[in-house]
Amino acid sequence: MRLRRLAGPGLAALAVLALGACATTSTGSSQTPAPDGSSGAKTRQPLAAGLDSATNPDPYPSTYRGLPRENFAIVGGTVLDGAGRKIENGVVVITDGRVAAVGDASTAIPAGYRTVQANGRFVTPGIIDVHSHLGVYPSPGVSGMSDGNEATSPNTAQVWAEHSLWPQDPGFNAARAGGVTTLQILPGSANLFGGRGVTVRNIPSVTMQGMKFPGAPYGLKMACGENPSRVYGGRNQSPATGMGNMAGYRAAFIAAQDYRAKWDKWRADGEGTPPTRNLQNETIAGVLDGSILVQNHCYRADEMAMMIDLSKEFGFRITAFHHAIEAYKVAPLLAREGICADMWTGWWGFKMEALDAVEANAALVDAQPGSCAVIHSDDAELTQRLNQEAAAALAAGRRIGMNISEERAISWITLNPARSLGIADQTGSLEAGKRADVVIWSANPFSVYARADQVFVDGGLAFDRSNPAFQPVSDFELGQPGFGLSAANVPQGAR
Repeated sequence: MRLRRLAGPGLAALAVLALGACATTSTGSSQTPAPDGSSGAKTRQPLAAGLDSATNPDPYPSTYRGLPRENFAIVGGTVLDGAGRKIENGVVVITDGRVAAVGDASTAIPAGYRTVQANGRFVTPGIIDVHSHLGVYPSPGVSGMSDGNEATSPNTAQVWAEHSLWPQDPGFNAARAGGVTTLQILPGSANLFGGRGVTVRNIPSVTMQGMKFPGAPYGLKMACGENPSRVYGGRNQSPATGMGNMAGYRAAFIAAQDYRAKWDKWRADGEGTPPTRNLQNETIAGVLDGSILVQNHCYRADEMAMMIDLSKEFGFRITAFHHAIEAYKVAPLLAREGICADMWTGWWGFKMEALDAVEANAALVDAQPGSCAVIHSDDAELTQRLNQEAAAALAAGRRIGMNISEERAISWITLNPARSLGIADQTGSLEAGKRADVVIWSANPFSVYARADQVFVDGGLAFDRSNPAFQPVSDFELGQPGFGLSAANVPQGAR
């Protein structure tokens, strides 16, 4: 069960960017020809808005417009492009908010482009945090804003984290100062099915829709292990055990299969009264058809293997195991199944299922061909230093004799997280055509001394350490105490 604590020190403030919003609603209609070729015998009347989810799969659409931007080129820095290249004295050309070219000093820069000098510094893609509770467990950390865990039933697949997200959480600015340009905001892990997560662009906004990543797939937060069995066993209800957890998953997928079959039949027949919408079954049915990705909180290797068997039983795919402290034990299995392991380096030991950790977890997972190793935060403070968490994992791998390059390890916080979120075609690496999410670091990002000097989101300057205009302050930070890392400060959502 996720316990709330106050956010950490040094939270940068939130600048208000007014964005217009509009929403459209479609009702849809269909006709099925009669056997003689005529129409009308099975004509279905248009449904009232909201009765068929297929006509409007995203009723809370993104209104993201991005920050003001210009065309420019970053020159002279050491580029780690996230896709495996390290380029000394590199050039990154940005055109209309997209990466236009990446190369060495001979790369052509179009006339009229502004030049950003990065000599002696490093340039990387923006960091992507795949497991965050910013906005749903914001600072100030008061009970009235503790909106991240609908701990009322083992199955709350019907809830959506975006409906709890408070975009003025100063933690977003603090994360941006650490180079984070994209985050997945998840509900907590008290339940077998915690609800849908949402992927957001890390820019100031007064609405959730203004941050929402256009076109990013939804993820369903699921949780293995101690959390659901402890929460509901403590209430003398199921699940109270691991076998209760598995029975709960299976029952929910059976119900979703039946629900999907009824809707498929109604759509195929083209007549009659449609089934009643059920938001819980609708989300799980989205997992079954592949439109919603499974983001599965799961610590133990044996439970990951059982969840993979469950996915085969019901014909769905697991996108990522989060926390995944024992991923190193089943690294070949995860690679074969194409499942990302989203991990910490130093968080462990705060409950039984978190005991058997190794700091080289990410490195050992990454060593498998076809693997997807990810470093995540689950914490309002750690999200500000994901580069350091990746550096610790890299150092741990090297200590046990693994030859891991920095240009590969940077993918643990850039391209691989994008894969975990289903957005690797748009961001996560500095490659032509992708969104210009870029960080200029003061030093090697795997150094504890490195700081993000400038952060660009879609080519718009979102943070500039040297310019106070891009370091706004927030009244919501007033009176907020700071916390250092200690054994008492267990990561958010991990209990």
